Amino acid sequence: MNPLDDARAQLKAAVDRLGYDQSMYDMLATPRREVTVSIPLRRDSGAVEVLTGHRVQHNLSRGPAKGGLRFSPHVHLDEVRALAMWMTWKCALLDVPYGGAKGGIRIDPASYSVAELERVTRRYTSEISPLIGPETDIPAPDIGTDEQTMAWLMDTYSVGQGRTVLGVVTGKPIAVEEHERRPGDPAVLVASSEKIKAELGWKPQFAELDQIIASAWQWHQRRYS
Repeated sequence: MNPLDDARAQLKAAVDRLGYDQSMYDMLATPRREVTVSIPLRRDSGAVEVLTGHRVQHNLSRGPAKGGLRFSPHVHLDEVRALAMWMTWKCALLDVPYGGAKGGIRIDPASYSVAELERVTRRYTSEISPLIGPETDIPAPDIGTDEQTMAWLMDTYSVGQGRTVLGVVTGKPIAVEEHERRPGDPAVLVASSEKIKAELGWKPQFAELDQIIASAWQWHQRRYS
């Protein structure tokens, strides 16, 4: 099944069960905003090819959109739409004040050099920069991307803003995450908890980790709001 059809079928079942009308389904079944961009890349060999990237913001009602950026040869727009929708549900169910988003580039990262991947990331970032930011949409690592990808993305976005914007992405290198952070910031809380868990050899289930992050955010809101 097409992943978007799957996501919409799940939404329809939930809407019917909760007693909402068709207009509610129609609104939530459609992304708030999406963009498809062309990414020209000059390979290390001198050859030029054009890649395709997407960024979808499904819903912004609860706060800035939040969702990963994946590099995969299987990326397509309906998949990105579905993943953005599922991100909305995950944030809402955990009562985390974010909406859902997702991004992707159709590329096999194993077939490209580090320098080529940097050029791809920076060009993609420059194309989607009008849509992202700490108050609008915050990318994160996903399949085929990592903290280095996020560092390139943050740096490219920051150059366009004329200042360092740490909050434009999550999943940056720890050295960057900890720079200029307040002690009570959720990023520091999560990073610190990861260090403690590594020392103790504790490997929580995904649900437990989600609860940790949600609790850290709630504590931060109570302390600083």
